[in-house]
Amino acid sequence: MEPAGVLYQSCDYIIVDKHWDIRIDSKMWYEKHTVQKQLGLRFPELADPGTYYGFRFCHQLDYSTSGVLCVALNKAAAGRVYHCFKDRRATKVYLALVRGWVEEEKMTIDFSIGENTTEGRTHMMCIQGTDGCENPKPCQSQLTVLEYGDYDGDPVTKVVLQPLTGRTHQLRVHCEAVGHPIVGDYTYSLGEDSAPYRMMLHAHLLHLPLEPLPLQAAAPDPFTTPTDPRWRPQRCLRTVEGVVETLLEHRAAEERTEREEKKRQQEERSRQQEERRKRWRGREESEEQRRMCQQWLSEWTDV
Repeated sequence: MEPAGVLYQSCDYIIVDKHWDIRIDSKMWYEKHTVQKQLGLRFPELADPGTYYGFRFCHQLDYSTSGVLCVALNKAAAGRVYHCFKDRRATKVYLALVRGWVEEEKMTIDFSIGENTTEGRTHMMCIQGTDGCENPKPCQSQLTVLEYGDYDGDPVTKVVLQPLTGRTHQLRVHCEAVGHPIVGDYTYSLGEDSAPYRMMLHAHLLHLPLEPLPLQAAAPDPFTTPTDPRWRPQRCLRTVEGVVETLLEHRAAEERTEREEKKRQQEERSRQQEERRKRWRGREESEEQRRMCQQWLSEWTDV
């Protein structure tokens, strides 16, 4: 298996293009192929012996998912990315081939997702209301249709997926829930969709609004006919580049609004503090009041 390609590198971060069917890390001695081991062999001088795996992986990608993976090279850098994900300011864009032709060109998928406690399926997640579903949490994903075509003769749709929340297996479960499972998803097809050589889900882009400059990287689209001749597009509605540009413009507008609101709140707090200081200064004694008080005290002590 070829090593993960480096998409970006600085003194704080490495962003790689993860291969499909490879784990990020593992505590099992028999796991010979992991991103952790690939990085350790390629960048031994950057490994941190103070961490269990040697590298700080800022987020997760499923074993079967390929694409953009961000790795922090120090604790401070990891903390900055952690807060981006925690505050839901990170933008993640995925590409996928899904079964069938999706009629609704743009949709927001809104199903709560929980853990599946059904025997034999505890490694899976499920939508709320499914038998054995425990601890469901609200989850939202956006789906945008790019192209209609076929894969090995079966109708499929190429889509952009954007998770608005971060639940385990969220995109896979949401696509399954709307009747368009991801091509090659062996787990959620219960072993039926085994013909494709991989699961067709790819982390295409990651945008992190760090200061002073944002961090962004994109992994090449693997779902093209030159890359995989079994995928044959028939009708194109929009391009990946156009959808990504629109998403980033929308996100940039949201960030500007957030900064302006934060600035407004800071200015309001400063104004209120200044008003309190003025009121306090207004209550200070005048020279005449101070003279009269001192005179009263002297008269009282003379009694």
